Amino acid sequence: MPAVNRRLITDSDMQDAMDRQIGIRVFEDDHIVHSGGSILRFDERTVVIQAGVSDLSYFSRQSCEFFELKKR
Repeated sequence: MPAVNRRLITDSDMQDAMDRQIGIRVFEDDHIVHSGGSILRFDERTVVIQAGVSDLSYFSRQSCEFFELKKR
């Protein structure tokens, strides 16, 4: 099945992806800088993605684009 990328822009988008523990892709300067894991928490400046038990990554909401990857 083809996958659909949905851009996460608003707090509501982020909260929905976090609640459903959807896989996340992060782009910075048009390059993938992270793929996999789910949003652990976020605020107006930062998104924290957890890909494993001790694997936390911090991304700037201003300099990165966030996409949820969901199967159709």
